[in-house]
Amino acid sequence: MPKPKILILRAPGTNCENETAFAFEAGGADSVEILHVNRLLESPAALEAAQILCIPGGFSFGDDIAAGRIFAAKLENHLPDAFKKFRDAGKLILGICNGFQVLLKSGMLFEDDDKGPKATLTWNRVPLYTDRWVRLHADSKNCVFLKNVESMYLPIAHAEGRFATRSEADLLAMKKAGQFVLRYLPGENPNGSDDDVAGMCDATGRVFGLMPHPERFIDAVQHPHWTRLHTADSLKEIMPPGDGLALFKNAVEFFL
Repeated sequence: MPKPKILILRAPGTNCENETAFAFEAGGADSVEILHVNRLLESPAALEAAQILCIPGGFSFGDDIAAGRIFAAKLENHLPDAFKKFRDAGKLILGICNGFQVLLKSGMLFEDDDKGPKATLTWNRVPLYTDRWVRLHADSKNCVFLKNVESMYLPIAHAEGRFATRSEADLLAMKKAGQFVLRYLPGENPNGSDDDVAGMCDATGRVFGLMPHPERFIDAVQHPHWTRLHTADSLKEIMPPGDGLALFKNAVEFFL
């Protein structure tokens, strides 16, 4: 079977599309296209040709209303059927940081009810932009992207990354459904997210959003302390890949 085609969707303010494309290529993909959302609005057929859709990180539309809100509105209002068809066809959707915000606010991770959205990503508990590395625990049972992954060490960079549910009942329902597949380890929660949630998937495990940036740690030398972790002798050997690479490899290998 041929390798999957990856479509990376960007908007004004997106700034991680090239790194994300490189990460997919490092994970084994040989067909990666970066497309502006306006071009997709003109030609929705571009979505049909892809097997993996990714919305990367950045500050789409300047986060003028709320992080990811305008980008999500464009998808909700102009391409709802195309995205539902893509998801229901068994394809994969990944949202990283701002992309996670877009997925959550466009209803791609759960269905809204008559009271509105059940969860959102809002301002960090301390309402400041934060940029650091965090340790994470992964639950690989329910998520294609996290197959055989138990832990990760990844950078985060956001001001609106706090996962908050509408009610305790909604939180427990999502937790019981196994949607919280990536959590900050105790003491590592940088934003005050409910239940330490750093990423979640939909009911199928094929739609995945996370606040940390896996595309920023696919090579050992991207680790903030790589020179301390590797001695002169070990540098002569092949160094292990960064923790984020597994996520992109799993997505590509899902179709092989």
